[in-house]
This record gives sequence, structure tokens and C-alpha cells, in this order.
Amino acid sequence: MSQQPDFSTSSMPTNPAPATGASTSSSNESAPLADDVMGRPSPQRIPHWLVRTELYLRVLLRMYIGLAICYAPWSQLFWDQNPLFVQYPTLSIYAANGAVRGIISGLGLLNIWIALQDAIRHRNE
Repeated sequence: MSQQPDFSTSSMPTNPAPATGASTSSSNESAPLADDVMGRPSPQRIPHWLVRTELYLRVLLRMYIGLAICYAPWSQLFWDQNPLFVQYPTLSIYAANGAVRGIISGLGLLNIWIALQDAIRHRNE
């Protein structure tokens, strides 16, 4: 005889519904959350204060990053004396170009614009 267990017989009922003689409670305290059609649990409601705090922190972080990206190309300490540009002089030639600095500052302004749009869009929520 084989050493493997026999999974064809089950001592558990195939129907998860309670037995016909069992009493059911009418309160929803012990009942789990209702599932949707696909069997997934229904999403829990996120508190309003948590949504507002997340929005505030997201906008604040985007503003700080945008300001840092706008300021970095024009900073003598960060841009002109950068060890990466000292090690690679060819990269330093391109980084010193005004158009490259302007493009990077433009990315910072774009980040600030996105932060402001996000704050305005979700202002009334």
C-alpha cells in the first residue's frame, strides 16, 4: 500500500452553508464583509483625514523636489563643483551649457506645476 494520503474522501461538507438545524444570528457583528461578484473582499473605506494628509505630503514633496531641481543647475556649489563633472570633463562641458541647465530647470518647473495642479484638483474633496 502506498504511503500517500487519500484526498478523495473528505470529512468536511462540500457546502459552506450552515446546517439546516443550526441557528443563525441576525446581527452583522460576526458576519464577514460582503464580497463582490468576483469573490474579492469589498474595499475598506479610507478615513478622510488620511486622504487629505497623503495629498498634503505628496504636494509638499513634489514642491520641494521641483524647487531643488530648479535651483540645482544654477548653484555654484552643486553644479559647477560636482565630483561627477570633475571626473568626466566631457560631461562637464555639456552640463555647463545654458540650454541643458534650462531644460533641467524646466523639469523642476514642470514638477511644481504638477504639484499645484494636484492640489487644485483635489481641493474640494
